[in-house]
Amino acid sequence: MSKGYELCDKIKNLTPYDPLEGEYRLRLDANESYFEPDENLRRELGEIAAKTAFNRYPDPYAVEVCRAFAEFYGLPESLVTAGNGSDELISIICGTLLQKGEKLLTFAPDFSMYRFYAELYELESVVMEKEPDLTLPVDRVISYINENQVAAVMFSNPCNPTSLGLSREDVRKLVSSVKALVVLDEAYMDFWDQSFLPEVQEHDNLIILKTCSKAIGMAAVRLGFAVAKPALSIALRAAKSPYNVNSISQAIGAHILSKREFLLDCQDQLVKSARELNARLDKLAGEFPVLETVHPTCTNFVFVKTPAAREIHQKLLEKSIAVRCFGKYLRITAPSPEQMEELLAALHDILVEMRDNA
Repeated sequence: MSKGYELCDKIKNLTPYDPLEGEYRLRLDANESYFEPDENLRRELGEIAAKTAFNRYPDPYAVEVCRAFAEFYGLPESLVTAGNGSDELISIICGTLLQKGEKLLTFAPDFSMYRFYAELYELESVVMEKEPDLTLPVDRVISYINENQVAAVMFSNPCNPTSLGLSREDVRKLVSSVKALVVLDEAYMDFWDQSFLPEVQEHDNLIILKTCSKAIGMAAVRLGFAVAKPALSIALRAAKSPYNVNSISQAIGAHILSKREFLLDCQDQLVKSARELNARLDKLAGEFPVLETVHPTCTNFVFVKTPAAREIHQKLLEKSIAVRCFGKYLRITAPSPEQMEELLAALHDILVEMRDNA
């Protein structure tokens, strides 16, 4: 009897992505927008879906939605490549623009999928720890890249999960000081004013990733974009699957991106929510020292250091409030005004209970 197929070593111990399951009254764990389409917009989206030619393949280059994205951000359309979420674009970059054994530099803490795809495609994954205050040591990064034959560096700015950002000046210094490919994930940059998109055409070694899942509020349609000079853009389009973004996502994405005034208003309110949450958590930390550090935020979430993170996380779940736990940190998505009051009241009650039982 022949021996059956055995999984190769690189995937033998992999497990499927395991998001938080269950129904929770407040979902503040995934950095999604709390804005939902109103009745008129839902009707428009329904009409778009009804017009879809379901028997036909989608546009392989997603021209309409790439054009809408380029217009929204003031970019030449030729620089834009669409993906089935930013995750697909990260996978394409790691799997095709880099070769097996080449070094990919990432940072800790940062978005986990960079390292995941590096290891999946058998790159040499190098992880540099950030400073104790969670900032990125730009000069140390530049030196390491140039002295160690690093092929590419990939990081989020502002950072998920720390909520901290690297200034445009520091990004410029990094990109200009290395020959390595710099993959700059600006998933949360719509909540800050330091985007490097205006300078993307000045650098041959730069890819900027954007998503429609956060400020644009379209997490359900799985739509991301890579922005780079034509040589890199053409390479990405050549390497991706032919029909990688489905027709409904393309059509809905293009329609939503045309709603500029609506989207900018939503972004403004999300920023205000995150700043208010940050300030009120900081005030709460003054009353309850177990909340050691409430980090400044450049995003639509707040990152809090506390040795009681796991306990607080569990107690919030018991109150049907989901936030994200990272060891000694909690990451809390910017809530709606009503959600804000419920969250902070629940958190206050938990902290009082913990203090009284200490």
